[in-house]
Amino acid sequence: MRERQRAIQSGGIEGRSLVDFPCNALMTCDKCQRLQKNRAFCYFCDSLQKLPMCGQCGKTKCQQKSGDCVIKHPNQFTTGMAMVGAICDHCEAWICHGRKCLETHGCACPCIESQCYECKRTVWDHGGRLFICSYCRYHICEDDQMEHQASCQVLESENFKCGSCNKVGQHSCLRCKLCYCDDHVRRKGIKAEKNVALKCPKCQFELRETKDLSMSTRKYDFGRQGTAYDNDDYDDYPGFYQNHDFGGPEGFSFGGVKAERCPSSDSEEYESEEEEEEEELKNELEQLQVS
Repeated sequence: MRERQRAIQSGGIEGRSLVDFPCNALMTCDKCQRLQKNRAFCYFCDSLQKLPMCGQCGKTKCQQKSGDCVIKHPNQFTTGMAMVGAICDHCEAWICHGRKCLETHGCACPCIESQCYECKRTVWDHGGRLFICSYCRYHICEDDQMEHQASCQVLESENFKCGSCNKVGQHSCLRCKLCYCDDHVRRKGIKAEKNVALKCPKCQFELRETKDLSMSTRKYDFGRQGTAYDNDDYDDYPGFYQNHDFGGPEGFSFGGVKAERCPSSDSEEYESEEEEEEEELKNELEQLQVS
């Protein structure tokens, strides 16, 4: 607990959330008024901002009359382009002309490995902010954040059994999406340290107990629920459905949408036409007999 408090107070990368960094802050373009991530040029209209924000310290105005500024400005404050000194290649944000920011931000930028896990886009490919999933610790863009968080606690298997044996898994890896029993986690040759999370046997990511999570198994929302086919031999069970023509068994559902059988189909229309012709022939014969 004390080590975590020290990391938070010192402002280290591990102690701060990715959203709290100035290089990942929100910015509104002065020209197009679109909300986006802090960057040197607007992602949508490529316009330059009037008050650029430093991606390391977050300031928009340099008030140090005598300090570590690379460009000295005695007896005056600097804003705008007079305050910036470089553009970071990782986060695409301005860095002020302070010597400390210029020397440290390039190696300590939190957006160095900021490729979205879902869409494989980097900072230069989208205009939104970046987030880190609280479960698997992967980088996620703003477009895929909600969808990824909702599906991150779903196992790749259809049950909670261990990936190496048939026992019930007590530990879950949120990157491999697999469960492991206690025997395979505390296997021979692995020394468990005190107050340190156990590692995944496959990817060495931190394991968490399954009972502490809202894990769910893989499931399918579609499948065959009947034995009827759309064929000439099965005219009583046509495969045409309302709004969805799957050409498959009766009761087929896809994507959670349940298909309903249409009241009429080609086979039924064909039968109704034959019945009408038979009735017409009967009426004509009756008229001939009467005459």
